[in-house]
Amino acid sequence: MKTNYTLILMLLFSMVTINAQELALVKEGGKFGYIDTSGKYAIEPRFADAKSFSDGLAAAEQDKKWGFIDASGKWALEPQYDKVKYFNSGHALVLKDEQWQYIDKKGQTLEIPPTTDKLYDFEEGVAFFKEGDKVGLLGTDGKLVLQPAYRVIKDVKNGHAKVQKGELWGMIDTNGKEVIPTEYEDIGNSWSPNGVYGKKGGVYGIIHNGNFNPIEGATDVWIFHGDSKLTYAEKDKKVGFVDSSGKWIIEPQFDKARTFSDGLAPVANGKTWGYINEKGEMAIDPKFRDAEVFSDGLAPVKDKNWGFINTSGKLVIPMDYDITAGLAFLAGNNEKGFINGLARVKSKKGWGFLDKTGKLLGDKWFENAEPFEAIK
Repeated sequence: MKTNYTLILMLLFSMVTINAQELALVKEGGKFGYIDTSGKYAIEPRFADAKSFSDGLAAAEQDKKWGFIDASGKWALEPQYDKVKYFNSGHALVLKDEQWQYIDKKGQTLEIPPTTDKLYDFEEGVAFFKEGDKVGLLGTDGKLVLQPAYRVIKDVKNGHAKVQKGELWGMIDTNGKEVIPTEYEDIGNSWSPNGVYGKKGGVYGIIHNGNFNPIEGATDVWIFHGDSKLTYAEKDKKVGFVDSSGKWIIEPQFDKARTFSDGLAPVANGKTWGYINEKGEMAIDPKFRDAEVFSDGLAPVKDKNWGFINTSGKLVIPMDYDITAGLAFLAGNNEKGFINGLARVKSKKGWGFLDKTGKLLGDKWFENAEPFEAIK
């Protein structure tokens, strides 16, 4: 019985380890490879070109053809494609014999209804499907989840997508259900349980639990971020913070602001940035030329270059780096700062990753480095 119990624990630990594996695309000596979170190579640099992992596979080029590798570096799909995009929802777009098509992870082509327009990437289980001037949603089984009915459907985020009929906007879920009616002049592009901003009859407000809650005097408003209960909005050319009901919780008094995270939000008056708490009190004095939101308990701040402070405002990593997102935007990962204990930075020596003490991962700089991606 003890042996069986030990075996079960070992299997569970193995599953957690596999699920937790992360790899980052790096370039060294003109070739691309992948490192793990210890800084060691999981896949040695041998590719002329490659992309970050997505949905468990990474695209790589060999002899001017593209294929896909798994986390061990073995070819899951041999190089045979002229161009490829990222896997998402078990499918990727590939160009072969001058024809774009969807393939699954076995390389099998997904049969879809005929269309006269281009194919679109899958996102969270659906892809745009266009007929004439109308757009619908295609499922991973090749069948239409939603018949083309909208003038525009924007990127799927958090299981929802912004849609347009005529000149008005609403929001659908990935089942094609209209969860916010198309009756708004403007609407946020990201769904949150705390609300989505909208503009109706020239008035900005928060759409929450089926209600439109006007924000008194607002001339602009931004999306809710993460699990924060507050988002920022503008009134009389000053920025403050509102809640789901549209009530001003922190009165407009700042020239610029960014979202709350870890209970703090970057704000600026004039050319200096500091951080306020959710009561609107200045928690970290304004003394930075720029400041980003907190993640993993640290936030990037800038003088001439970027460093990192903790939630007490103490500089824990000196301002010696650049944190530009770079090619990360192409993979859909545009977060700056620390993610799972590591931050991607650039110095005069190249690109690398810092831990929370400021130590360089693997004591090594690369010609390029992209964010770590979980291998699922």
